[in-house]
Amino acid sequence: MPAFDVNAARAQRLEAHGRTWSFTLDGESFALPTEIGHRTARELGRLADDDIDGLMALLLGKEQHARFTEREVSVQDIAAILEAYGKETGLGLGED
Repeated sequence: MPAFDVNAARAQRLEAHGRTWSFTLDGESFALPTEIGHRTARELGRLADDDIDGLMALLLGKEQHARFTEREVSVQDIAAILEAYGKETGLGLGED
């Protein structure tokens, strides 16, 4: 049986989904990664369950997060973003 090829699997995922998943808010585009590195995953694991701002900061990065927080965004808006993101990428962030 051949060994599982991680690079080939990654290439297949990226081909299917691309490197980023995008959404728009107030006519402006934002992008979240379709894959999360293990270091970022470790940082996500350190966040409190209710640290929505910390979650979005890690996913968006410094520049995008600054633009994102300039907008009036509700918890429901963020939940909708994370739900769509999870469905499209299989990451399922923000779920119980």
